Amino acid sequence: MRIKLSEEIWQEGNMFVAYCPELDIPACGKSIEQAKENLTKVIGIQFKEMKKLGTFEENLINAGFDLSGNDEILSLDKNLIEFKNIEITA
Repeated sequence: MRIKLSEEIWQEGNMFVAYCPELDIPACGKSIEQAKENLTKVIGIQFKEMKKLGTFEENLINAGFDLSGNDEILSLDKNLIEFKNIEITA
């Protein structure tokens, strides 16, 4: 099964954070590439553990994925339209 996920990259101080919002999974690294690699590894570990526990499909459904189709690539019906920093006076 192939799953299409989003990846957000943030810089926090001297570290980079890669985040998958669909699964609420973060990973970090000293470079963007390292953060991305670590995110892929963490998601793989998470999937392996969910399969071992028998909760893989349940967790995907809870994340909003529709498992009833025969799609080759599983994805959510969403696309990032805009992402920017804003400032608001409180």
